[in-house]
Amino acid sequence: MKSGIVGAASAMFLVGTLAGVSGLIGGYPIYGGQAVRYLVAAVILLVITRVLGLRFVRPNLREALCLVGLALFGLVMFNVCVVESTNDSGPALVGTVLGTVPLALALAGGRPAPRLLIGACVVVAGATLATGLGSGNLTGLLWALGALVGELCFSLLAIPLLPRLGAIRVSAYSTTLAVPMLGAIGFASEGTGMLRMPTVAEALGLAYLAIVVTVVAFFLWYTSLPKLGPGRAGLFAGLIPVAAITTGAVLGIATPSAYDLLGAGLVIAGILVGLTAGRSRAPVAAPNEA
Repeated sequence: MKSGIVGAASAMFLVGTLAGVSGLIGGYPIYGGQAVRYLVAAVILLVITRVLGLRFVRPNLREALCLVGLALFGLVMFNVCVVESTNDSGPALVGTVLGTVPLALALAGGRPAPRLLIGACVVVAGATLATGLGSGNLTGLLWALGALVGELCFSLLAIPLLPRLGAIRVSAYSTTLAVPMLGAIGFASEGTGMLRMPTVAEALGLAYLAIVVTVVAFFLWYTSLPKLGPGRAGLFAGLIPVAAITTGAVLGIATPSAYDLLGAGLVIAGILVGLTAGRSRAPVAAPNEA
């Protein structure tokens, strides 16, 4: 389980660093940039499968539907909802709603052990405190709830895929499917202006999102998810705002407040409490990477 803990923590921390580099691509067309991000990630992942000698595994109908759902809801809808919620209400509201992911995954994973439920609640409280409740409106809240559904789909729809396809294939197939979806949304909302030559800073930002936040983080998360189960793995989603705070401090973008530090402490405490809980269900079968 130790490797699962390290992998899940690392994955969510890397995802949290996205906030620190978002300023580099702030001027680039949003959906065009996301399409480029997933295109680069998909190419890298497909190259990795070839280099590692992983054979192509044709998904059956159930797996194909899960993959399409994972790409549509877990990647595309999640990104659209985060963008639109942020535009309507600012980042605090969607950050707070996404802070409930640990509790939602704990409940979705079956009947959670009391310690796991308590730990998830503490993580949610810490993430909410670190993010800040902020202000918002009904439209922004609905977009944020859509983002929450997308985040849950990112994990729950992957669970039945991992035993046969493995973490690398699931990551490669889902990112590949997301590219045309995001491209269509980008063209509908931004027209031919959805793509342009990025500046050096924008290229570095897009490369970071594609390689670190997508390829590396997805692989770590999907490798750890079967080892921990959705309930325990979900605890580490609370590290996303903690990573955002840490990245901001390291880059000199923002100095963490007392509430930020207290929230980070609660997240860590909640994770430790949740990890002491016994499993309430059998672990997911180990991924097949042959």
